[in-house]
Amino acid sequence: MIPEPFELAFDSRVIRGDRLCGKGGDQVVLIHGAGESDRTRFLALRSLLHRHGIGSTGFDCVGHGETAGTIGESSLASRTRQASAVIDAFGGQGRLAVVGTSMGAYNAIRLLDTQKVDALVLVVPAVYTPEAYDLPFGPQFTAAIRRERSWADSDAWERMGTFTGRLLVLAAEHDSVIPSEIPELLFQSAHRAAWRRLQVIDGASHHRLFSMLSEQPLAFERRMHLLLQCLQAV
Repeated sequence: MIPEPFELAFDSRVIRGDRLCGKGGDQVVLIHGAGESDRTRFLALRSLLHRHGIGSTGFDCVGHGETAGTIGESSLASRTRQASAVIDAFGGQGRLAVVGTSMGAYNAIRLLDTQKVDALVLVVPAVYTPEAYDLPFGPQFTAAIRRERSWADSDAWERMGTFTGRLLVLAAEHDSVIPSEIPELLFQSAHRAAWRRLQVIDGASHHRLFSMLSEQPLAFERRMHLLLQCLQAV
């Protein structure tokens, strides 16, 4: 499994990432979360996908991993545009699946406005109030999202209501970051989805889901069966 690195000009920065080719033209694009997260969080998952002949594209958002800049230069809106630019450049010619974790899950949902997404995998998903979308990451953004239950008026519910593809929501049993209502509401909102599942990973926490499962390779593949089913790989 040797990924092919790429560089993509975006505004005044260069997004760095890599691609793994699959057997067909289908492609999975992965969007990592906030904080210290980067595309390396997906290594175990991408290895699993590769074993099943599924290509994947991972990239580091501005201020993360190998992509230069500071997080304060970015925003939710910018991250969505970054993901869209990567899809436009490297998304492949077949079906498009998007996997988003935490903050990246909200970016994946916002991509539904501009991209034809055939399958959507939302992992420990965060959602946000629309007023925070264009705010640079910093004090104003933090104040907006820390308002009591600010996520309740998110535009994510409406967008999920229009989604007609395949959906998997993965939640962690012991998630101290994401209220348990959010994964359930995302699942319930997607009433037009062609296929949908909500899976709670027992024993997992917000920051240790894929990493926890990957410590037991056989269990990891078994627990990822629904993800492969979502991608129509089994």
